[in-house]
Amino acid sequence: MSAIPQAPSNNTARGSLACVGMGMTLGSHLTPLARDHIEQADVVFAALSDHIVELWLQRMNKDVRSLQPYYGEGKSRMKTYREWVDLLITEVRAGKRVCAVFYGHPGIFAWSPHKAIEIARAEGFQAYMEPGISAEDCLYADLGIDPGRFGCQHFEASQLLFYEHRINPAGYVVLWQASLVGDWSLTRLETGPEYRQVLVDRLSQDYPPDHEVIIYHGATLPIENSHIRRVKLRDLPDTTLAPQETVVLPPAIPLRPNLPMRERLAELDKAIGFA
Repeated sequence: MSAIPQAPSNNTARGSLACVGMGMTLGSHLTPLARDHIEQADVVFAALSDHIVELWLQRMNKDVRSLQPYYGEGKSRMKTYREWVDLLITEVRAGKRVCAVFYGHPGIFAWSPHKAIEIARAEGFQAYMEPGISAEDCLYADLGIDPGRFGCQHFEASQLLFYEHRINPAGYVVLWQASLVGDWSLTRLETGPEYRQVLVDRLSQDYPPDHEVIIYHGATLPIENSHIRRVKLRDLPDTTLAPQETVVLPPAIPLRPNLPMRERLAELDKAIGFA
C-alpha cells in the first residue's frame, strides 16, 4: 500500500468529497441531491462497471474518470480499493470538489467510500455520503419481502463461513456475493461448485436439503427485468451464479412465541396501568 501524501499547509482552496449512490437502475434511481453533487463537482470518479453508465454521467459533468482500470487479473481487490482512496484524497487535498459515484448505495459492500470519508474528515475536509437505492431495496420490492414481518439477516457469503454466525431460520436470510464464497485472497472473480458445497453444508445445519432458495439479480437498465430463479438448497452447488446475483433463503420454520417474555411484558403493562 502506498502512503497517501499529506495536504500542503498553504492550501487555500478547501476541497470536499461526496460519495453518492446512483441507485441500481440507470437514470430512474438517482436522487436530486446526488445529481447536484455530480453536476457541481470539479472531478467525478466512477466506480461503475458499465461503460454506458459512464457515458450517461458525462452528460452531467465533463470530467468523469473511471475507476475500473485499477482492477487487474490476480490483483487483490483490496489493493485496488486502497488505490481508489488515494485518488480521491489526492484531489480533495488539491482543493477540488470531488464526487465519487457508486452503484446502489455507496455505503453498502463498498469499503473505499467509508475509508475516503474517514480520512477526509480527519484532515478537516467536508465529506458526505449521499445514499442511493440499493440492491437490497430492489430485492424487497421485487420479491415482495417485508423484513419487519419475520425478521431478516444479511451476510456476505464468505463471512458466514469464516466466522461463527448464528442463523435464524424463522426469518429471511440474504447472502451476498455468493459467487465468490470461500475466497480468502480477494483476487478471484468466482469460485466453483466445491466452494458452494461448503456453503450448502453450513446452511444444512439450519435448513432441510429441499428448502427453496431464491437467486435474485435486480435490473440495472430501464429496458431490463429483474432475474429470479428458484432452486433447492441441495442443488445450489451445481447452479451457476453470476457476480451480481444474491441468494435468499425464505423462512424454514414458524416464529416461536417467547412465552416468558410475553408474561413479563403483560405484568409490566398491568403494573403501569395499561392492562
